Amino acid sequence: MHILTTPNPKLRKKSTKVSQITPEIANIIARMRKASEDWEKAHEFELSAAMAAPQLGYNKRIIIIREDMNDKKNPNFIALINPEIIKNEGEQTKDHEGCLSVPNIYGLVPRYPKTRIKALLEDGTDVRIKATDGLARVIQHEIDHLNGILFIDHIKGKKDAFFILDNKGDLQPLDYDKNIKNNEDLFPDN
Repeated sequence: MHILTTPNPKLRKKSTKVSQITPEIANIIARMRKASEDWEKAHEFELSAAMAAPQLGYNKRIIIIREDMNDKKNPNFIALINPEIIKNEGEQTKDHEGCLSVPNIYGLVPRYPKTRIKALLEDGTDVRIKATDGLARVIQHEIDHLNGILFIDHIKGKKDAFFILDNKGDLQPLDYDKNIKNNEDLFPDN
């Protein structure tokens, strides 16, 4: 399964709500899990923490989130259907984020440290989740995807917020003016 990357316009569209959990929806979720696992196998220093359906070209409000973000050997993901942020809390803090759809670029992105969401599980069960820190960040990032927003949109114009992963797995600053500012792959409406 091919993961869509910038500047694909499908990544910038708002996703539609899932009205019924059908075999088609289960198939999309299975493809998302497989694509995340395949991507991760090809990226030695990186972890696939989560994915949103638009990243595979499905305009549906579905995300998957890794059960254990500290264990690359545990490939289990939880699917959340129609996730909706109820409330964000706390003062935004900056931390590094990457994205399967924005290859080779990382950003120092402001996010809320606490978030509350409601969603459906694959079996149709209503859930409410209180997330903090890294999980809250991942959830906000993935729900942004469902709204056609990429992490780079939060830091556009911030010269010290963009990074690249070197061949040792370390983040190195990117020259904003040279690599980011007029990059139409990242910001097609520049």
